[in-house]
Amino acid sequence: MLDPRDADELPGERDPALRGEVAHTTANALVHGGRASEDPAVVDRLIRLVEAEGLDTVAALWSDSPPHTLPGALWRLYALREWVRRDPRTVAERYRLGEQRAEVHGAVAGVAAPPGPHEVAEVADAVLSGVYRGDLAVALERAAAFCHVLVTGAVLDADLVPDAEEARRMTHGAAGLSRTADELVQAASLWRAGRLD
Repeated sequence: MLDPRDADELPGERDPALRGEVAHTTANALVHGGRASEDPAVVDRLIRLVEAEGLDTVAALWSDSPPHTLPGALWRLYALREWVRRDPRTVAERYRLGEQRAEVHGAVAGVAAPPGPHEVAEVADAVLSGVYRGDLAVALERAAAFCHVLVTGAVLDADLVPDAEEARRMTHGAAGLSRTADELVQAASLWRAGRLD
C-alpha cells in the first residue's frame, strides 16, 4: 500500500473538487480582502497579479472555473487585461474600428478618445480596480462592453483581410470573445443577486 504522502507525489490531475475549492477560496480571499483594504498599494498589486505571479499560475487557479462563478469571472478579467497588456496596438486598432459601430458599448466601456494602446491599457486596469474598489457588477459590465466593441472591430478587421484562413481565425476569435462578453454580463447579474460565489 502507498503511504498517503507518497500518493500525493504521484503525477496526475488533482481532485476536481479540491481544485474548485482552491479556486473559490483564492478568488473570495482576493476580492473580499482587496475590497476591505484601505491601502491603494494593495489594489495596485491585485491589478498586477498576473505580472507578479505569471499567467500560468493564475490560469492553474481559475481557468477551469465555470464562467458563472467568481473565479471564472476573475479569470476572464485577468486574461483580458493580459491580452491588452501584451498586444495593446492590435487591441486599440480593433477597438477603434469597433466603436464606430458599437457606440453604446463604447460609451459603457469608457475608453478615452482617440483609443490608442495607452487608453485601452488604462481601461483594462480601471476594470480590475473596479473589482476591488467599486461596484463589481459595473466592472464586469464594463469589461463586457469592452469585449463587445472588440468583437465588432475584429469582425470588421476580418473583412479587410485578404487571406481567407486568417479571416476565419479572426472571426472564430471574435466569437469566443463575444461568448466571454455574455458570460461577464451573466456574472454581473449573479453578483447583484448575491449568487456569484
